[in-house]
Amino acid sequence: MSKQKKYTLIVGMGKTGNAVANFLNKKGESIVITDKDHSKKKDAQKFDTQGIKTEIGFHNSATFENAELIIISPGVPLTIPELEKARKKGIPITGELDTISELIDIPIVAVTGTNGKTTTTTLIGDMLKASGFKVFVCGNIGTPIVDYLSNKNADIIVAEISSFQLDTSTKFKPDVAVLLNIAEDHLDRYKGFNDYTLSKWSIFKNQAANQTAVINAKIENIQNEASKIKSKIDYYNNDDNDDSITIAGSVIDLKSTKLIGKHNKENIAAAALTTLAANGSMDGVLKGLKNFTPLPHRLEFISSINGIAFYNDSKATNPDAVKRAMECFDNNILLIMGGQEKDTDFECLKETLKVKIKKLIVMGEAKDKIINAFSNVCDIIYADSMENAVNFAYQNSVRGDTVLLSPGCASFDMYDSYSQRGYDFIKQVKGLENK
Repeated sequence: MSKQKKYTLIVGMGKTGNAVANFLNKKGESIVITDKDHSKKKDAQKFDTQGIKTEIGFHNSATFENAELIIISPGVPLTIPELEKARKKGIPITGELDTISELIDIPIVAVTGTNGKTTTTTLIGDMLKASGFKVFVCGNIGTPIVDYLSNKNADIIVAEISSFQLDTSTKFKPDVAVLLNIAEDHLDRYKGFNDYTLSKWSIFKNQAANQTAVINAKIENIQNEASKIKSKIDYYNNDDNDDSITIAGSVIDLKSTKLIGKHNKENIAAAALTTLAANGSMDGVLKGLKNFTPLPHRLEFISSINGIAFYNDSKATNPDAVKRAMECFDNNILLIMGGQEKDTDFECLKETLKVKIKKLIVMGEAKDKIINAFSNVCDIIYADSMENAVNFAYQNSVRGDTVLLSPGCASFDMYDSYSQRGYDFIKQVKGLENK
């Protein structure tokens, strides 16, 4: 790669990397995109036809060290050797958020947290739409933020933001920033829980006094980090009774919502407070909540077979999400857990498992770690496939029991995504109906 020719290097050919490459190419910038995944070669052909250079199946250190700017996709660890070498040479390394920060001229609502981001982001979008706004819902939810710049047909952006995106941001300053919760996750990408925590709090770091931070009041050690925030802070919690919450002096009736569980009360409170902070109306909040349909793979009711309820919570990829799911049911759960763990500490589930679980069915790469954590806590069955897991759960359950897929792990040992895992669970449950 010639040192003389200036180019931007994009690392990672996922949705975000591809969207950024297309955007910068349309602006006439010279682009190189690289991904170590050999399966991306087919996708790379589209870029080749556009004159965008691709390096697929390997990373070339020279390409990193001779770039004018490096833009990292969220799924790429910041510690890969090629980045370390580029960093030592002083090559600027950034991400999607800083790429778009100075190009967007409408308000941005940004939502982060360990659990509940997608539900809350979608709900805020619905509430703002019901308040009369044109809303572009994007980010980690599926549509890259940079795609807004291709049509600019919105009054406000609502974006789900991951810690990985925040890690490469120095300029991003959302008009309303939301922190839902912080629990152990992605410790395979961070030196420890403290680093992960600081990443989440960094969503507020560039906000100004005329902007708003919406924060769950129950986050641990909140005062120390909140004291550093320059924007106006709106706190929320879920201490109200089971049937309602009070936001800005208005009582929101929850009896008709399809969102179940204490954690969803928190998500609703966050969404309502955020909508109002973004100049939405209480009428819009109420309409958006009333019409909201829960998202797939998040405590999704699948079927009742002979009085046994089956729920798909495949999106629960960390122990805190599993705990939140179990709290929604009585003490008669047959829980399916397992997958690819992320240096995960499962010990935090012990007390809840003792009370809630009839049987634990484990599967995937994390099975031994889960079995070691809970061998003295509950009865455990090992399953080598989703089909066997569902069958074991059904065979060991009686009328009134709940079979819950809530893995507490990533899906990539056996599936391409949590959604593929969830659909396999659904397929196996539907298969029981036909037996």
